Amino acid sequence: MNTDLTCFTLSTSGHVAHLVLNRAETLNTMHPTFWRELDTVLAHLHQTGEARALVISSTGKHFSAGMSLETFGGAITMDDQTPEGRAAIFDLLTDMQATFTRLENLRIPVIAAIHGGCIGGAVDMVTAACIRYATSDAFFCIQEINIGMVADVGTLQRLPKLIPLGVVKELAYTGRRLSAAKALAYGLVNEVFETQEAMLTAALQCAQEIASKPPVAIWGTKQAVHYARDHSVEDSLRQMGWLQGAIWSNQHVREAVIAMKQKREGEFPALSPLQRFSEVSSLNGERA
Repeated sequence: MNTDLTCFTLSTSGHVAHLVLNRAETLNTMHPTFWRELDTVLAHLHQTGEARALVISSTGKHFSAGMSLETFGGAITMDDQTPEGRAAIFDLLTDMQATFTRLENLRIPVIAAIHGGCIGGAVDMVTAACIRYATSDAFFCIQEINIGMVADVGTLQRLPKLIPLGVVKELAYTGRRLSAAKALAYGLVNEVFETQEAMLTAALQCAQEIASKPPVAIWGTKQAVHYARDHSVEDSLRQMGWLQGAIWSNQHVREAVIAMKQKREGEFPALSPLQRFSEVSSLNGERA
């Protein structure tokens, strides 16, 4: 894809995609271009199947200061004066929520490498990732309550599945900062590093290790874990049987075992590329 983006840089090496927030001068705040470009990148990664893991990192002092507040009342208006305007707020938020849900539902694992402040909308974003690494100076803040509103793009829905509910309520009600050390203790982040360089090295190494596994087995594992998070053990075991029956491969298992014995990386096929149904010709069934 065209990687000439305004808010990000995207690179791919060894089946690992690396998306970097690159607007350090604005503290990597989230404005309409940010959302549009993130949607485009995620759609590309999801559809092509070329990358087998995604690392998201950032530049400057903070990972992201969250939503760009000047956007509201400017490029975007939130009309609370009429029922029609309030209904439009619902639709606007649904569209914004869908971007981070796209991140959560990406066919490949996502690793967030977080340094400095992870504030407001940035918390919404990283809670949709699979794995979170942080630097020792990182902190998390549900900033929305400090500016008189409710966090509305995923934090209050995903964070209670990651850390104790009492901690979520404390952070959401007070707007206090959660340090990297406490985030590690609560299980929000997997590991804390002294420097951003060490964190990024570890994140890319983890992504490369994931990329060395059969992509369809990683896909199936992500499907199973997410389903189990939201369903009973009995339902999840039943889903696991259907899932395993759908993707089991004797060839993949054989290659993985042989590669392990030979101390080399296995060779596995990529996920099949996807195409939106609307992009297929309705006249002759050929791809547009």
